[in-house]
Amino acid sequence: MSGPADAVLGTVLAVHAGPVASLPWTGGRTLATAIGKRALTGAVAVGRAGIDGDEHGDPRNHGGPDQALCLFPAEHYGHFERLLGRALARPAFGENLTTAGLAEDGLCIGDRLRIGTVVGEVSMPRNPCYRVGVRHGARAFPVWMEESGFTGCYLRIVEPGRLAAGDAVALLARPRPHATIAEVNRVRHRDRRDTAAIRRLLVPELSARWRARFERRLATGELEDPTARREGPPPDDPPR
Repeated sequence: MSGPADAVLGTVLAVHAGPVASLPWTGGRTLATAIGKRALTGAVAVGRAGIDGDEHGDPRNHGGPDQALCLFPAEHYGHFERLLGRALARPAFGENLTTAGLAEDGLCIGDRLRIGTVVGEVSMPRNPCYRVGVRHGARAFPVWMEESGFTGCYLRIVEPGRLAAGDAVALLARPRPHATIAEVNRVRHRDRRDTAAIRRLLVPELSARWRARFERRLATGELEDPTARREGPPPDDPPR
């Protein structure tokens, strides 16, 4: 199923990228992370791996073809500012693109989006982890994101090109209108035994990692333990 040709869904408000840096953590430890990205001006080059020069402190879980660009809606900032009790400066969530008009209930797995001359495909929701909590000094941050469904999402790159702040985000095709990011988040984090919904969401465009998780649930009934993702490894283990 295709959407209206070049139907504009939203706008890129800011573009961010950055290198890995050390972030202070508990027990005198430091965390290698690129969550503290900087704003980029002008048109930036985007390849299959994402924005040129962008880095990942945890390449096992971040980056790769299915996670080339992270989008996060600016509309969600107010929700987390109220929970945190203070303002958040962009990009508070380590997102590559801070956007307007691209909420999780309005984007679907497999959506083809044109941004500047880049064509991306929605591949998966962002899976919130302890690094966001470490950055903002609030361990509850991953749970806040799961409960609200305000996670943002990732794109894989179909056609490399250039994009910039101010670019429109246009919908080129929508092959899986039932598989919204909001629905995938619901099944992953809240209604985890909704097997009928899991089966509906096992579409080819869903990232390999999320498909494997859902397939394991169907095959074994096993539910993932989110503790390490939410809180990080114990003091005697290296960060991951």
